[in-house]
Amino acid sequence: MEVASDRTKPKVEDYMTRDVATVSPDETVGDVSTRIAESEEHSGFPVCDRRRVEGFVSARDLLLADDDDPIFTVMATDLLVAHPEMKVTDAARVILRSGIQKLPVVDDAGNLVGIISNADVIRSQIERATPEKVGKLMRTLEQIHEIELTEERRTVPLSELTPTQGRVYADELEGRRYELERGLAEPLVVIDNDGTLLLADGHHRVLAADRLDIDEMDAYVIVIDQEIDLGMARTAEKEELERIDDIDVVDYARHPLVQTTKRLQSRSGSDDDDGLV
Repeated sequence: MEVASDRTKPKVEDYMTRDVATVSPDETVGDVSTRIAESEEHSGFPVCDRRRVEGFVSARDLLLADDDDPIFTVMATDLLVAHPEMKVTDAARVILRSGIQKLPVVDDAGNLVGIISNADVIRSQIERATPEKVGKLMRTLEQIHEIELTEERRTVPLSELTPTQGRVYADELEGRRYELERGLAEPLVVIDNDGTLLLADGHHRVLAADRLDIDEMDAYVIVIDQEIDLGMARTAEKEELERIDDIDVVDYARHPLVQTTKRLQSRSGSDDDDGLV
């Protein structure tokens, strides 16, 4: 079982489902198989002794087992979990890298407090307050350059965008592609600096769209009537970023705060909580 954590909001606890269906380690394969067969939403269950997570059992784990076998003999005991205060974007990376659909959420003692799914992760991204993000950026630009700006909602051609970020992460790129394929992606944030379209936010979404042969996207556009010297434009020039093809895709390294359940369990009762929140 692996735990990751980050104090930055939004957190897993803000989007996880708290009412989680579980099974006991002593239940039989036959009983759990029946629950899965009769359920429209469960293909497996966390296995809990009281509240403590002991493992996870999926339909695949039950295939070759006898109906009378107890669940603890077939359950997986080295599974991924999230901490409730883990950053949602980090949970998304764990889900995408592992290929799982649901991530149990446990507290420092290993007790189950919820479950977060790939659908919850997508919801957290869609609910990000992009208008607030645009407003904050506008106010910052106005204060720095002592000008008044306007905002528009436009469909922008991807070929006309100048990136301001030189790299994106491969697993997050896959997440944005997942959203786009389901029509869930939020608008980009673009600065129209007197005709030059600087991509301020949405580099993963733009690159994912390009890979899906999408030519244009919805965007919040901050309009600057007379060209000004913007720091992000200087960054783009310094990194030789002219078009979205110039963005590098890098693999996201293993999350530094991930560890296994067996290590977590071996440390139960210890005061050493490094890596946990």
